Amino acid sequence: LPTTSFAADAPPKPATPAPAVAPAKPPLKIIPGKVIVPTDTMRRPWGELISIDPATRTGKFRKDGSDEVMPFTILPYAELLHHAAFGDVEDFRPGERVIFRLHPNDAGEWTWLTYIQDEMNMMLGHKEYFHVTAVDPAKGTITADWASADKSFVRTKDLVLETDKETRFWKNGAPAKLTDVKVGDPLRTKTHGIGKDAHRVCWEVFLDDASLLKFQAEQKSAHTKRLAERGAPGYVDSVTGGTTVALTMFQESGEVVKGLKAGSKVRLAVCGPDRLAAGPQVTGVVTTAKAVGKLGAVTLTLDAPAAANMTPGAVVRLWIGQ
Repeated sequence: LPTTSFAADAPPKPATPAPAVAPAKPPLKIIPGKVIVPTDTMRRPWGELISIDPATRTGKFRKDGSDEVMPFTILPYAELLHHAAFGDVEDFRPGERVIFRLHPNDAGEWTWLTYIQDEMNMMLGHKEYFHVTAVDPAKGTITADWASADKSFVRTKDLVLETDKETRFWKNGAPAKLTDVKVGDPLRTKTHGIGKDAHRVCWEVFLDDASLLKFQAEQKSAHTKRLAERGAPGYVDSVTGGTTVALTMFQESGEVVKGLKAGSKVRLAVCGPDRLAAGPQVTGVVTTAKAVGKLGAVTLTLDAPAAANMTPGAVVRLWIGQ
């Protein structure tokens, strides 16, 4: 009879080696003088701003719906998003409801802040609205569902928006009033708390996109003017030979970086703790300038040796022109 071969009789095949496992990446960590946002180690609570100090760039907020008060220190490259555009410390009002992005400091305390995002920025960015379900003129309240534009995603139902004598209403970019608000309207707002419990008291109510975008355009214009006056902020990466300086420009400096090219004349100054220029200005020319993600990478050749305090990690301001 013919012999039948079975797989069990065949010599064993060599084992396939297990695929190599890539070592786990260490979690990102904030390093002074570097632009790092550790998104794998962050908390983003809503809160009511209690205080904010432009001189020290520190502040406190009350965590939304609680009595917990949390201190924060604003990192130099933090995104301060006000009226759905870049802003600065002085734009924010005590009481305003915003989102704080926090990270642990070296002692493990959640105090390092890499953005404050206002309500207008959050709702515009996520394409969300307060969809009105009821209006009570006697109480001055608007009840709404917080949801996406098409309501396919609902974040919160039956949210109460309070109004008072300070509330301003806007439609087509012009003043309006509470009686202009109708059931079914999609609204966006700028709200504040009252120092306790969970309240949304409206400073601004936008009955349409055009009104919010008008506020945004005004903020963008103010930001552009501020950069021209104060200079665009960034970090010193290196100083070579006393006159070659490499910079990382912060995200808010994007429009300035776009205007730089090889040969552009510039001025540069080191900042104090308030992130405002504190030292003498030095002049120079741009060697290279480009966007790197949301940041800018710029190298300069200075006309004279850099000041002693223009060292790696220093915060500086840059102006176009001499």
